Amino acid sequence: MTIDKDDLLNSIIESLDRIQYIKLEDIPNIDLYMDQVTTFMDKKLKSATRNPEDDKILTKTMINNYAKNDLLPPPEKKKYSKEHILLLIFIYYYKGILTISDIQTLLNPLSERFFGNEEFGLSNVYKEVFSLEKEQVDVLKEDVISKFHVSKDTFEDAPEESREFLQLFSFICMLSFDVYVKKLLIEKMVDSFGKAADGKKKDAKREKPEPEQNKKN
Repeated sequence: MTIDKDDLLNSIIESLDRIQYIKLEDIPNIDLYMDQVTTFMDKKLKSATRNPEDDKILTKTMINNYAKNDLLPPPEKKKYSKEHILLLIFIYYYKGILTISDIQTLLNPLSERFFGNEEFGLSNVYKEVFSLEKEQVDVLKEDVISKFHVSKDTFEDAPEESREFLQLFSFICMLSFDVYVKKLLIEKMVDSFGKAADGKKKDAKREKPEPEQNKKN
């Protein structure tokens, strides 16, 4: 097994440079039918998939399942708005690391507060969040390069014929551990979202006035 480590690192950095997100201005301002939504998402995100020729970004079944799980507000006359598409983009990025239940916990408060909000809507949230993308890619590059160089110094006492493989394995382990820890942190924060939402529901029930007939009794 022979790996050109410099070529490998350059390939990884180049792949990070190719990471793109859907710009707010690229999303149509008109409502779309489901077929148009899936076509739009495929066109914008397919190049970033592992197997662009086979991988599906979004299907009708996925959209219907998201609606059944209350991840999406119902479409208007079978048409999906720009805000529906924004939620679908968030779901696309989250589904690789979170369960549907966790995504629901995270996005429901977002929909309740900002979906259809003319003063500060989902477009404002999306624009702010993804404006950080370029900065975060640069930070990620530095972190990946650092881990790569650390991995090159591992397994110095291993058999020479296995050293290269083990150093690559070491690099993958460091990246995987990073993902694992961040996933744990995200899950804990999602749990806090759920607890906060449950607390508000309980408060709302306590504050809800009793029906007049119950007062008379």
